[in-house]
Order: sequence, then structure tokens, then C-alpha cells
Amino acid sequence: MAMTGSQQARLPKYYLLEQAIIEKINSREYRENEPIPSERELVESFGVSRITVRRAIDELVRDGHLYKVQGKGTFVKGEEYPQDLISIVSCTQDIENLGMTPRRKVISADVIPATEELMSHLELSRGENVFRLERVYYADDTPINHTVCYLPYKLFFGIDLFDFSQESLYEILKKEYHTSLQNATRTVEAALAKGKTADYLQVKPGIPLLHFTCVTQGEVRGRKQPVEYFNCWYRSDKFKFYINQVTG
Repeated sequence: MAMTGSQQARLPKYYLLEQAIIEKINSREYRENEPIPSERELVESFGVSRITVRRAIDELVRDGHLYKVQGKGTFVKGEEYPQDLISIVSCTQDIENLGMTPRRKVISADVIPATEELMSHLELSRGENVFRLERVYYADDTPINHTVCYLPYKLFFGIDLFDFSQESLYEILKKEYHTSLQNATRTVEAALAKGKTADYLQVKPGIPLLHFTCVTQGEVRGRKQPVEYFNCWYRSDKFKFYINQVTG
């Protein structure tokens, strides 16, 4: 039942502004990952004070409707998909586990000389090559992940001949190269979208992303060794990660 004018008059102004902003989000006048009007514009549009606007925005950020980007403004938060931070599964499998339709687009797939950084991560010698695979992953046609991975080419000779727009990298490693993935060491940090990553993920430059780096260890021909190093960038408005801990 709609509130009467007298009932609305008894409610705090910041609360009424919150509800007005939520209505605009629900009607898609304010769209996901797009900035809402500035404080000044909200003051003028709703005839309230700047203090009221700030209180309403802070409440909406706290409740998960909005998020702030320093120097950029306040944005509408999109739907999030949870993902286990510990499991070693392909991004395609992660998307399927969420009940969504996965798709991947190959940006590049080639064999290149290993850099000093890659030699360190993959325990390679100078002059050895790596297979470099760059992809964008989609969930229900929404881009959610930009990944660049590197594999020692001497371990996976000919891997550049596969079509990774159709086939899973981890399935190829398992079935064609008899590689068993053992464990992975990951780091995660906040990063701002820029350049081609922003373009691939269809977000504005400056939007916060989750940046992962990882070294995956596997067993190849009876020997445990590094088999993959990757950088990947997840849309923070679409994915949240959790760690499932058990007591010892």
C-alpha cells in the first residue's frame, strides 16, 4: 500500500532519496556499472541538501546497491556470481557450475620466447619458448574474465594447433598430454580497468577489477613441475570469491 503524504513527511529525507534511487535502478534508468548523477545533480533534482545526498549514497553503498570509484564517481552495482578461490577448475567449468552458458573468445594463441619473468615462474632456461594463450570468457554473453596464460612449450609441443575457442585448455592437458594438475599458488589484488582489458570486458576505464596471478603445478610424465602461469582480470561487479576453510 502506498504511503500517504503525511506518512512520507515523517520519514528521513535521506531514506526517501534512497528509495527514489532504488526505483531508478529497478526501472533501469540508472543502469548497472554506469555512474549515477553527481551530488550536485541529485541536490538539484530532488531539492535536498548535499548532506542528505551523501547519507543516502553511503547507505546504498553499504547495502550493496552502489559502489564508489575514487575520482570517477558512484556507480550502480551489478549482479555478482560467487566462485571458490581454492578450487583448480577451468573458467568454463566455473561458469557452468553457476548454471550459466559459457563462451570463450581467443584473442591470440602463439609460441613466443620466454621472458625473464616467465623463466622464473615456469623454471625455464634462456632461449626456451612458451605457448601464450589470450582469451576472454563470457557468461550468458556477458564478458567476465580476460586471461593470458603461458605454458612451457617443451612440455606441450604442438599445443598451438588446437582450437581453444572450442576446446578447454585443462581438458587438452589432461587428455592429450596426460597432465595431472596438482596445486596452484595464486595472488589477488585490486586493479583498475584500462586499455584492452577494459575494452574486452566492456567496462569503462577506471572501474575496479580483481587481478589474479597464478602458478599451477602439475605432474607431467611422472615429474611434478610448473605447467602454467597466468594473469587474469575478473569484473568485480560480476564475481565475488570465497574461501571455504575447515578447522584442523
